[in-house]
Amino acid sequence: MKTLIKNCNIVNSKSDLMKQFDILIEDKRIIKIAKNINAPYDNFIDAMGMYALPGLVDAHCHLREPGYEYKEDIASGALSAIHGGFTSIACMPNTNPVVDNESLIEYIYKRSNEVGLSKVYPIAALSKNQEGKQLTEIGILNKAGAIAFSDDGNPVDSASFMNKALIYANTFDCLIISHCEDKSIVENGDINEGYMSTTLGLNGIPSPAEDVMVYRDVRLAEYTNSKIHIAHVSTRQSVEVVREAKKRGGKVTCETCPHYFTLTDKACDGFNTLAKVNPPLRNEDDVQAIKEGLKDGTIDIIVTDHAPHHIDEKNVEFAYASNGIVGFETAFSLAYTHLVKTNIITLSQLVEKMSYNPAKILNIEVGKIEKGKIADLILVDLNKKYTIDINKFKSKSKNSPFNGFEVYGEIKNVFVEGRKVI
Repeated sequence: MKTLIKNCNIVNSKSDLMKQFDILIEDKRIIKIAKNINAPYDNFIDAMGMYALPGLVDAHCHLREPGYEYKEDIASGALSAIHGGFTSIACMPNTNPVVDNESLIEYIYKRSNEVGLSKVYPIAALSKNQEGKQLTEIGILNKAGAIAFSDDGNPVDSASFMNKALIYANTFDCLIISHCEDKSIVENGDINEGYMSTTLGLNGIPSPAEDVMVYRDVRLAEYTNSKIHIAHVSTRQSVEVVREAKKRGGKVTCETCPHYFTLTDKACDGFNTLAKVNPPLRNEDDVQAIKEGLKDGTIDIIVTDHAPHHIDEKNVEFAYASNGIVGFETAFSLAYTHLVKTNIITLSQLVEKMSYNPAKILNIEVGKIEKGKIADLILVDLNKKYTIDINKFKSKSKNSPFNGFEVYGEIKNVFVEGRKVI
């Protein structure tokens, strides 16, 4: 089966724009990239005016299956991901039961293959039942297909446990993704501590609740000469800690999410539970620091932290509302609109942060449009302006604060291993 895509503008990480090139795909791989390709084909697309980008890779999402399928499942999540341009997604283990054994790793791969949309890679729990008491069998789970290890949703409270986990994971060259949150500082907080928490009369969460845990885990990784990846960075000090660690040669990478560079805690005004996330939305200075970190490369990747919730879990008093935002179908357009069109980063850098780097960090063979590579790619109309409408989401859940936002960059076509899925 051959597919010929004509006249597209090809964008890769760290490379010049290739204007009006053709891409010839045979079965799963790209077999030729050139101008004016004249070859037989089974499928044809004229992509004049569109941009071809490597399929997006989300290194942090929640698909809720098994156990919470009323919020999302692998089928609906993969469909939502595809419509956001994500051809590969890595799902966190905080399901019911927790993904801490081989059978659940195998189950996720099986369901992903059955669905046949975005490729789903399981992240296994770092500790049994995510309780932070007993390490999972990292080597066995890695062999079964676990792409990384995390207790995301729960911080690893014990520094001793994290230290041992880093040493153990390092023997298998496995990546730990750390949810950095000091619960003793968070206490009963619901929102970033500051003017807005005071105005709303809500318990505040001080930014050091994140900062001190980022420092702890980065320092432990340096001491053990281990890799560590810091999840959902949201504060200026966290960015600074990672920046300085990288200067020292530490094996640290980190991520942020679109809501941390597009929104502040003002979005919570009026007790808007759709803007309740963990870590919480911060202040304008933190937002600027996140943008600076993306610009100078301190922040390696942009993830969605796609966290679907049923409407009943958001339509309650703020203190009782679940944390999280659905993100697959808004991430690219928000990033393009707020980072590229504002000249904070280039389109090539956006590809690096949403495709090439996450693929490299997760060690999967995607993230580049190149002869011989797997044909995971998307076609995007970057000039298309549209209004985000949560009622059009493919996700089961609609918990997004971005409804009604005007953005640029509409996903037109998506190819997964050479198959046109939209």
